[in-house]
Amino acid sequence: MNAPEWLVAWAGDEQAAVLEVTAAGAAADAVAVHVPTLVMDEAASRIARRDPTLWGPAAEREASERLGWVDAFTTSRKLVDDVLRLREELAAEGVDRVVLCGMGGSSLAPEVITRTAGVGLVVLDGTDPHQVLAALVDLSRTVVVVSSKSGSTVETDSQRRAFERAFTDAGIDAASRIVVVTDPGSPLEREAVAVGYRAVFHGDPQVGGRFSALTAFGLVPSGLAGADLTTLLDDAEAVADLLGEDAEGNPGLALGTALAGTLPLRDKLVIVDEGSEIVGFADWAEQLLAESTGKDGTGLLPVVVEDPRAPEVVHTPADALVVRLVGPEGVDDPLGVGDADGVGSVGREPEDTAVESFEESIGNNPTAPGVTVAGPLGAQFLLWEHATAVAGRLLGINPFDQPDVESAKRAALGLLDARPAPVPADLVDGPVEIRATPGLLGPRAADLADAVDALLDRLSPVGYLAMTAFLDRDHDAELAGVRDQLAARTGRPVTFGWGPRFLHSTGQYHKGGPSRGVHLQITAAVVEDLPVPGRPFSFGELVAAQAAGDAQVLAELGLPVLRLHLSDRNAGLDHVIRTLSRTAAGRAGR
Repeated sequence: MNAPEWLVAWAGDEQAAVLEVTAAGAAADAVAVHVPTLVMDEAASRIARRDPTLWGPAAEREASERLGWVDAFTTSRKLVDDVLRLREELAAEGVDRVVLCGMGGSSLAPEVITRTAGVGLVVLDGTDPHQVLAALVDLSRTVVVVSSKSGSTVETDSQRRAFERAFTDAGIDAASRIVVVTDPGSPLEREAVAVGYRAVFHGDPQVGGRFSALTAFGLVPSGLAGADLTTLLDDAEAVADLLGEDAEGNPGLALGTALAGTLPLRDKLVIVDEGSEIVGFADWAEQLLAESTGKDGTGLLPVVVEDPRAPEVVHTPADALVVRLVGPEGVDDPLGVGDADGVGSVGREPEDTAVESFEESIGNNPTAPGVTVAGPLGAQFLLWEHATAVAGRLLGINPFDQPDVESAKRAALGLLDARPAPVPADLVDGPVEIRATPGLLGPRAADLADAVDALLDRLSPVGYLAMTAFLDRDHDAELAGVRDQLAARTGRPVTFGWGPRFLHSTGQYHKGGPSRGVHLQITAAVVEDLPVPGRPFSFGELVAAQAAGDAQVLAELGLPVLRLHLSDRNAGLDHVIRTLSRTAAGRAGR
């Protein structure tokens, strides 16, 4: 068949929220090939009516318990008044600072919602003691939302204990300042009821954590911080019926097939914001896609880049697809179709003037493989959830489980229990201790630059570099700036994740997806440690065990891991940044 060179799919009308997905090149081919089959299979309507058979017999049991997100915008309405009432009560008591203790799906959506709304929310999603200590301030005006679906997440439980002790030490009734979000019957709910915490909000057991943006996990901390929850839910509801239509113009089908249907599969998804006015959305999409699809040796690896001129955007590798998050103007009747109502899709010749703005967004090359997505936040949450479910169908995997996430957790807890002696460093370069998987460092490796070169030499033509830093993501943010330089010099996609945050996101893909990654892990000595009340370990020991556990699991899978430990935190970080920059520049001439 002769597929159009670019496609536009949209949902909505001029009176309601509008979504638009535009695909070009290989992405448009994927839409043209796969969407008609999905329409014939009634995939969209089956998702909307919670049909668990769509992903095959092996996934049916899990899917039957994980499709509550399709109408969460309705079931969550009852939360709004309760959240607003609690916010008013707290404000009357002079409590206007909201801290969220949560990991993965419990923190990523609230961070996007509040940053986009321009309201303050302190997100504590790490175990580095310096990051925890930085959150334990202004207690007289602080309420803490402790958010955990299982109610047993070790990071969240440790953070809760630290705040409980800090409130008590400050002469504040801790129970009156802690709000819990968890599933019914969880250990956290039992603890909250026994202690008498300020409020308990229940999540929906029929919604997995990464699909929970429009449930209590996304709404409670966001609403307490001052975000407009009603508009968020309205925007999702406005497009829900359209995303459930078995129509070739359905943007959920278009996005899902563009992401997962290219042939050969472009499995690195370079996500860049180009004026969407949604702050941090790519980080939320990263977890949704990586944890949902990275299993059974396949999957989609999101590569979040900050700069539209990032190397993977300007010189996109053959196995990558650029996904651009664009602004509201991207949905302002781009095709001149007037008051379109419902869903639709159109193909045009590249020179058609109706796509001038789209051509600009892909570098005036309408046949370049790429995708643009536009729409308000609530609608986009639902769009990407539908698209991820569609992607799972195309990839032949269960998009609702995360079989490899637990491996690193078990390894970390095992190390905390066993307390093994430290592994001697293979090399020491000033303030940096270097450890590597067996065989990674050659006999001539003498310093940090040599060690990094040895790791990058293991990059395959279809591989990627994963940088993970078990540090303070606020204080040590400068490290993330090295990502672009390494991507430019290697010519391969580079991901960057803060630990242990990424363990609840791309950590699943690293272990369950294609074995193509090389891993650079950075840890640091603790300057000021903090005990975890009631536990036989400190935050410093916890974050060290999490890093070591992750490296252990990766090594057991045969993946190359280079571990850099900063024995002097500040000097070591400077040395690593300088060396990585020099190493990247030096490889440019190779």
